[in-house]
Parts: sequence; C-alpha cells; structure tokens
Amino acid sequence: MQEASFTGLRWIIGLIAFYYIFKFLARIFLPVLVKKAVENANESFQRQQQQYRQDNMWQSTRNNNNDEIIINTANAKNPRETKKVGDYVDYEEID
Repeated sequence: MQEASFTGLRWIIGLIAFYYIFKFLARIFLPVLVKKAVENANESFQRQQQQYRQDNMWQSTRNNNNDEIIINTANAKNPRETKKVGDYVDYEEID
C-alpha cells in the first residue's frame, strides 16, 4: 500500500518538475524562436517586394517601347446584375 502511494507521489512530483522546467526553458528560448520567425517572415516579404518591383519595371519598359496603353475593359462590358426576386405587386388597403 505504501509503495503504490509513493509511486503516485513520485509521478505527481515529476509532473510538477517537468512543468517548471518547461516554463523556465520557454522563457529562455521562446523569444529567440519568435525573433527568428519574424526575421524569416521579413526576409520573405522583402523578396516578394523585390520580385514585384522587378516584374513591374519589366512590364513598364516593355510598354514604353511599344508606346501602347492597354486598358482591360472586361469588367466594364459585364455590369453587375441585381437579383430579381419576383414581380412587384401593387395593393390597396381594404377598410
């Protein structure tokens, strides 16, 4: 009987010790991990912006050589249609 309660007590003490060790290590390493993740996201964002600028410059130089302006009117030809729910019925009040 005493052996079973000692094993349970050891398990609970081990669980509490694990919690405090994990909490301590998280305070040390979590800021470093978050900083690294933010730096990676920033680098990715910078690469995307640089690629966008390069693509935009390439398109503008291509358009300047031809001296053409292209306007996309696909959306202008198809105006938004409203939903037709039903017919309008005029009514009169009856006293």
